[in-house]
Amino acid sequence: MPPFLPLALAIAMPPQAGLEAAVLTEINFARTRPRDYAERLRDYRKFFRGRIVRYPGNPDGLRTAEGTRAVDEAIRFLERQPPLEPIEPSALLARAARDHVREQGPSGRTGHISADGGNPRARVQRRGGGDYVAEVITYGPPSAVEVVRQLIVDDAVPGRGHRRTLFAAEMRYAGIACGPHKGYRVMCVADLGRRPDGRP
Repeated sequence: MPPFLPLALAIAMPPQAGLEAAVLTEINFARTRPRDYAERLRDYRKFFRGRIVRYPGNPDGLRTAEGTRAVDEAIRFLERQPPLEPIEPSALLARAARDHVREQGPSGRTGHISADGGNPRARVQRRGGGDYVAEVITYGPPSAVEVVRQLIVDDAVPGRGHRRTLFAAEMRYAGIACGPHKGYRVMCVADLGRRPDGRP
């Protein structure tokens, strides 16, 4: 976990330029070329010492729950995963994702439930869409590579739900929003749907 910035700086810090587009590009690399992505994870694995991973750009290290076990399991998954169609961007889904970032960032909250009790489906419906959507969120990773790697390795997540969502063949559209977060500096939300409006 990177050291926290002072609150005023964390809230003022804009998302990395192009981060949202870069996250989608990275997701699509993994979906369309899963075996090549597995090679990237093999390189990443070399930076582990026990459960701590120190990779270029993160010399302080990141403590994981599972160490290389989760990475190895992700590599095996990717080796068996057939290539999928790329995900297309959706403006409506991006607006729903942005709503969640704007609410959680200043408050420091985490999770998929809004302060009013709404879930990802409710947020998409408020924007005029349907309720056939799924959502993945990262807190902390500052780059597209780190965001997508966290979702695919899915360290300490039972059932690897984030990974399963990214590799669900029926998910063909996504809206991605990233922004500053009070506790973790950066958060990224991706809302995915079968159609660009989240309808069946």
